[in-house]
Amino acid sequence: MSVNVRVAVAADKDACLALMGELSAATGSSLNPAMGDAYDELLDGTRGQILVAEEQSRLLGLASVTYNLAMRYGGEYCQLEELVVGPEARGKKVGALLLETTLANARLRGCAEIGAYLVESTEHNRAFYYKFGFTPVGTEMRQVLG
Repeated sequence: MSVNVRVAVAADKDACLALMGELSAATGSSLNPAMGDAYDELLDGTRGQILVAEEQSRLLGLASVTYNLAMRYGGEYCQLEELVVGPEARGKKVGALLLETTLANARLRGCAEIGAYLVESTEHNRAFYYKFGFTPVGTEMRQVLG
């Protein structure tokens, strides 16, 4: 398998949204109708980035991140928002390639840290993140707004 990881472009939108649909189905979450708008906004790289893994012009997976500013870090930190690999590419190290590139990009950008949240439906991925040096830190609390 010769997989290339690159920054997503506008032409990848439909394939990326389809991958997000697979993630939604796997996690039991719902898709937000404004998801495409967020995709468009991430393309400029200011607030975040979307990486895609492709083989022979076919998208196999994606990773999306946001770059957040925090006083405690004296600058930016990176948040892995989504990491999804299509069913046909699972077990072929596509997720590892996406995460390795995400980590390298965050370092190049000068991010102090990278975070990733696991929810109940993705808890089985904990060992995967451990392999890349992630460690558990506290718990998260959220409130839905709007």
